[in-house]
Amino acid sequence: MGVKNLWDILESCKKTLPLHHLQNKRVCIDLSCWIVQLQNVYKSHCPTRDKLYLKGLFHRLRALIALNCSVIFVTDGSIPAIKLPTYRRRLDVHSEVAQDEASYKVSSLRRNLGSEFSCMVKEAKVLGTALGIPCLDGMEEAEAQCALLNQESLCDGCFTSDSDIFLFGAKTVYREICLGEGGFVVCYEMADIERKLGFGRNSLITLAILLGSDYSQGVHGVGPESACQIVKSMGEYAVLQRIASEGLSFAKKSKGSKKQGPVSRCNDKENYSDINGGKPDSRRDDRFLQVIDAYLKPKCHSADSDAVHRILGLYPFQRTKLQQICAQLLEWPPEKTDEYILPKIAERDLRRFANLRSTSSELGVRLPLDEMPITCPISGIITQRKIQGKECFEVSWEEIDGLQTSIVPADLVERACPEKIMEFEERRAQGKKPTVCRPRQKKVKNGAPMSEIDKRLQELLLDIERDSSSTRAAASSRGTISEQSNDLTSIQDLLLDTESTSKADGNAAAGCYSTSSSVAKTEFVDLLSPSPPMRGHNVSKCQEPNVQRVAVIDLSESETDTSPEHSKKAKELRLFLASIKG
Repeated sequence: MGVKNLWDILESCKKTLPLHHLQNKRVCIDLSCWIVQLQNVYKSHCPTRDKLYLKGLFHRLRALIALNCSVIFVTDGSIPAIKLPTYRRRLDVHSEVAQDEASYKVSSLRRNLGSEFSCMVKEAKVLGTALGIPCLDGMEEAEAQCALLNQESLCDGCFTSDSDIFLFGAKTVYREICLGEGGFVVCYEMADIERKLGFGRNSLITLAILLGSDYSQGVHGVGPESACQIVKSMGEYAVLQRIASEGLSFAKKSKGSKKQGPVSRCNDKENYSDINGGKPDSRRDDRFLQVIDAYLKPKCHSADSDAVHRILGLYPFQRTKLQQICAQLLEWPPEKTDEYILPKIAERDLRRFANLRSTSSELGVRLPLDEMPITCPISGIITQRKIQGKECFEVSWEEIDGLQTSIVPADLVERACPEKIMEFEERRAQGKKPTVCRPRQKKVKNGAPMSEIDKRLQELLLDIERDSSSTRAAASSRGTISEQSNDLTSIQDLLLDTESTSKADGNAAAGCYSTSSSVAKTEFVDLLSPSPPMRGHNVSKCQEPNVQRVAVIDLSESETDTSPEHSKKAKELRLFLASIKG
């Protein structure tokens, strides 16, 4: 929960940043908050046993891994003593707490006793371990431990939905994360809160006392607007001292002296009649001091402790273990797990390599790619792509088991290994063939290309072959195949008609054309070869009746056709064809 209405007060300080803002950063994650967020998203769609919350966590983590964002899980420890009354109040069935909120708090109380929520946290920790994500078990509040790491500059920010993390000393807080196209994070920074609202850590603790938080019920009759006015009137550095010395009686005194406009956009109807009830209450003042002490001195692992040093190291990605976990918990085959995570692991390695080269260049050490102490993850660029309007490269990887190629942003490749881009550009330039203008196919009179004529001749040849095969057994080896004369006539007419197109203007005056003068002896045409280019003659339909037909000899090379005359005629035919082609 955190501090009541604090997110509304801080609305003007909210920033929406693109997801790549987390690139090369280290962040702490309040794991319980993330699981509650994911569980609330998916609980209306499916039961808990489907583990959609775990799938959502997996996809969040793989997105951060691809950005080379180092992640640290932080979990809750024991419940602070000052927080026990708040839990009991929320768990009371006669209280005004909503039923769903109460059920969540029941799970939180029993998480260390084998509750369902505790099992969900354990599964998330196991998944993180396989991905190389360390986990720090907090002594008490997870958000307090995250704030300490952020305050000591051991991490760049904290992911949590508990607003009281600012009261523990956090500097940068990420409340929400959205994946996919146009992914973003919702960020709050303490520097913006101090500059825009004038609230520091002491002022926020005072707001928690007035409005209510996990550690206090707040003051009846004080809402966000009047609480902000009271805190502003006291000032950042004096407000806690005033509470320690006077309790909340100063708030009543400030009622008549300070009539300022609203500090935030929050609207409320409130009065100051119940601040301490107009009477001093030593027990309530002691309670306020305990609240201040709980926020200023939370029970956490110190920055120099072994537990903190352990989580600051780099942990390896365990591919086999991840496959087993995803098969057991998510029912994914190994191939699906690899498809999801291996491209992200490769992109993370490439970003680390780019950071190494950038750092070495800043130090004045500019080493060639082949002299780097670490091998470049990319073996080569395959092609250039554009994904969702963004320039990318499809690359092949070195020494990444199970991954051959994937797509990475072009700017990342340029920072990591510009030499590979130069090699790709040179290879593409050399492999590019000049444009060659191909001549158009010659067409005959009826518009059909020569290739179609060849196709028709081949079809006729197949028909002749089938006919000759059926009659060859009964015919004499020296006889002619008279049944083929009609087919040959069709072929000859087709060839002569083709010849007539090219020289129609030269022979237009001729009335008829006789083949008796040009065919003095029997000619043989090889129908197995494509038709050669022919010299044209003008042919009309008034051919002389005594045209000598060309006999077609079956040229089958089967074992039964081995007569000397057959071989001689076949040889003559091939020589004739060779002379025509020449």
